Order: sequence, then structure tokens, then C-alpha cells
Amino acid sequence: MSAHFDTVVIGAGAAGMMCAAHAAASGGRVLVVDHAKAPGEKIRISGGGRCNFTNLNAAPENFLSANPHFCKSALSRYTQWDFIELVDRYGIAWHEKTLGQLFCDETAKDVIAMLVSEMEKVSAELWLKTSVDRIEHGGDRFMLQLATGEIACENLVIACGGKSIPKMGATGYGYDIAAQFDIPVTDTRPALVPFTFSEEMLSDTRALSGVSVPAMASCNGAGFDEAVLFTHRGLSGPAALQISSFWRDGDAIRLAFVPELDLLGTLRARRASDGRKALTTVLAEVMPKRLVEYLAAHLELAGNLADQSDKALKFLTDALADWRIRPQGTEGYRTAEVTLGGVVTDALNARTMEVKSVPALYFIGEVVDVTGWLGGYNFQWAWSSGWAAGTAIASK
Repeated sequence: MSAHFDTVVIGAGAAGMMCAAHAAASGGRVLVVDHAKAPGEKIRISGGGRCNFTNLNAAPENFLSANPHFCKSALSRYTQWDFIELVDRYGIAWHEKTLGQLFCDETAKDVIAMLVSEMEKVSAELWLKTSVDRIEHGGDRFMLQLATGEIACENLVIACGGKSIPKMGATGYGYDIAAQFDIPVTDTRPALVPFTFSEEMLSDTRALSGVSVPAMASCNGAGFDEAVLFTHRGLSGPAALQISSFWRDGDAIRLAFVPELDLLGTLRARRASDGRKALTTVLAEVMPKRLVEYLAAHLELAGNLADQSDKALKFLTDALADWRIRPQGTEGYRTAEVTLGGVVTDALNARTMEVKSVPALYFIGEVVDVTGWLGGYNFQWAWSSGWAAGTAIASK
């Protein structure tokens, strides 16, 4: 005799726990299963251990999807302000870092404990170290074969994420479930991920490893003005991670260094007041010295400021506003913060996250083809989509 639940959620991550807490609100018996040893593992490591749990600026335009309109319903009905209210209710102290990014003051474990508490309040069960071996669907129920036995449920929610960070347990299992039920999945690839350089390029940039500089990183019509970080493998930093979601193999990335500064105007003014200073000395006042040394070698910068004509300064500043780098690839799912692509949104009801062709089957969170920018946006999608599915189930 199999155990019976009203709802089973596969995946004890951000979206799964959020969904369970709301699905059980009307008294239904809800179970969350996960093969991990602890819930919310990606929450625990996020934001340097402090969990960048949402963004004050979260809006549909901060998300990538083949259907950019799909995320609007969930995001508008469960907003960043709703999640902030929940965090405040639990007395979790937080702060805004930059660009609307909100972090816990203490630890990401506070957010995990909050979600577990929300589930416990409505008696949602959590089974860890529990893998799903097989799923069958017949009549009005789903049958799940676990290592510990068989369970049945009326509603099945897939919240097991994408392929990102395998060491945290990511497997892409949600895509396999989609395939079982003939639900299309877009091409998937690592996103919000550092770039890697070829050996030849690394030998050229090795002296820059550890150098961080403000830059506008652009590719395929998108641009992000934050910072880039040169590493021993290639290029990282917020602006690089952001643009990785838009980059394709073979593309060049355009870097505009110190974009907030009118560099040409600055150099002209300094030429009048400090003409005897070396050009590289003045550049090193507004850019990292090691980067200036690298650029000086590549652009053959020499002489004092007084020696530089307007034409020479214009050539220099144009080059620094359009520095092209062609990465060999990315670090892949090993370090990617999120998986781009996923379950095709046309297969889902935007209001409930329910599969149109398979009633009572839901996909939420990262497994869906909705991918946020860096900075708390993907967590907000987890909260919003989990809430949408959970409340839809509770209202049945």
C-alpha cells in the first residue's frame, strides 16, 4: 500500500519550499522530496553565504525567456515587497548592497530556516536523502517510486532546478521529467558564469590576474555597467557574469573601461595642468596600474601628457571605450549561477505554472525557461513561481 499525498514537490530548493508552504495552507497533505542531505543548498552558498534573496528593482525586463511576457503574472502577484515582508516578519536583518541587491546581514541559513518554518507551520513534510527513481501517471494521480517505497499524489510539482553547480546536487532531472511527459525544453546552457581564455590569450593577460576595473561589458545588443575581474582562467566580475547570458560561442565582448568618466575631457584638462606628467602616470590615477601597464604595451603609450595631440588622446580613449575580447568559452555548469533556458513556457499556464497538456503537473523555478539577471532576480522568480503554483494548488 503506497503512502498518499495531495501534493508532492520534487526539489527542496527556493521554489520548492516556497510552493510547499503555500500548497499546504488549505490543509492538504504536502510532501517535499530531495536527494540532498539538507534543504536549500543553493540558498546556503548564494551571495557569499549571505543570500542575495531579491532585488528592489525586480521587474519582467530583468528576465530572459523565449516568451518575455510569461513571467509577468507571477512576478506581479508575488513581488519583491511581499518577500521582504516575509523576511521582516521573521526578524531577519538585511541590507542593500548595490543596484537594489538585498542580502542577509548574518547568514543565508536564516532564509532556509524561515522557509522550513513556513512549511512546518502548515505541516508540509520534508524527506531528504530521498531520490525519485520513477514517475508514472494514470487516471487522476501520479505514482512515484522512491528508494524507500512508492507514494501517490494528485498534484506533482517539479522544482529540482537546472544543471548549474553539480557539486550542489544539480542534475537536470527536471528536463528528463519534462521529456517523459512530452513537454518541450529549449536548448540550455550555463549563464551568469565566468569566461575562459585560450592558452595564448592567458599568456598575454596573465599579469592582469586579480585586476578589477569598472567597465561596460557589451555583447549582442546588451550591456552592463559594473566591474570586470581578470582571473587566471579568464574574465569574471559582475559585468562579465551578466553579459555571459547574452554571449554565444565565438562572440567578442566589448569592454568600455571606466565608462562613468569622461576620459578624453579628463586627459585634456590634465594636459593643461600637468603636462609634464607621463601619460601612463595620469591614467593610473583612474585605472588600475597593472591594467595601464598592459594597455601601454598594446597601444604603445609613451611620453608625457604634453606630448599628446588631441588626435592621439582621441585614439587612446576610443580604444579604451571599445576594447574587444574573444573568450574561448565559459567555466560551464561547474560555476554557473543559473541555467539559461528550460521548460518551454508555452506549455505552461502563466498564472498557475500548470502544464496545459498534463493537468496537476507543475514546473517552477530554474527548470522553467525564465532566467534572471545577476543580483537576486533568480531568487525572486523562485519565490514568485513557487507562490503561484502553491496558491493555485491550495485553491483547488
